[in-house]
Amino acid sequence: MKRNINPSIMLYDLPLYRPPSEGNNLIIQATLGCSFNGCSFCSMYKTKSFVARPLEDVFADIDRGARDWPEAHRVFLADGDALVLPMDSLRKILDKLSATFPNLTRVSCYATPINLLRKSVGDLAELKARKLSLVYFGIESGSANILKRIRKGATPKSMAESLHKAADGGLKVSATVVLGLGGQNHWEDHIEGTADLVNKAPVNFLSTLQLGLEESSAPRFFEKFGEEFLWQDDDALLAEQVKLVTLVNPPRPVIFRSNHASNALPLAGNLPKDRDRLLAQLTAAREGQVPLRPHYIRGL
Repeated sequence: MKRNINPSIMLYDLPLYRPPSEGNNLIIQATLGCSFNGCSFCSMYKTKSFVARPLEDVFADIDRGARDWPEAHRVFLADGDALVLPMDSLRKILDKLSATFPNLTRVSCYATPINLLRKSVGDLAELKARKLSLVYFGIESGSANILKRIRKGATPKSMAESLHKAADGGLKVSATVVLGLGGQNHWEDHIEGTADLVNKAPVNFLSTLQLGLEESSAPRFFEKFGEEFLWQDDDALLAEQVKLVTLVNPPRPVIFRSNHASNALPLAGNLPKDRDRLLAQLTAAREGQVPLRPHYIRGL
């Protein structure tokens, strides 16, 4: 790991990724890389080997963060999925955060389906009691066919089980879906399966991204997809979003966003309450009445 001669300044092991909503919060690297790191569309952490950082290093970063930002009230545990850590390590990290930051109100992290399933409901409730109250979960697609093609390492059934377990443990879930992931040939299956999963295993927040491939990840994605991949254009991606917004009908309200920089059209609302308004915005965009985000400012 890179070190800094000044112990009072945080120095991250790069590259560092975090959800857009964590941009103004303190980030502490509890792990490096992603313990799965097999999704064919993802280029994150490909330059890192997964490792759980020694607790003394994590604690030293927490102390550095406190010297620099003592009033911090939200912390994101990086890298790819800190929830892979054993309960004893998570307890110690969360207790150290609570003892160090008197204004702490929330800790969050990424979570994979398998790492949620490996924790018991009691474990998750205990983490929630220690202020780890939000996890970011990549649904990507609810279609069994698409999940296999992108090498997600999960099925719709296992994702539903893990999402229900998170809810039973009291954790809030912010989930992401990747528009365009099925290409032209499988987009309906992709969206219908995704809506079905969200309706069966509702999340608290649902966000969309639009598929973009880094040069390093594109060859593997195309190879593993199993057939020629035909990209969706902007209008087709908006049609995917229309179908998703139309079909998502969860038993409890879901906060819906498409504000990630990759999206052609930023949207915000609650489903199902704001369905008609969101569909009207999408229709206006498809008819050219609302400008789309220019390609040159879109990004992952």
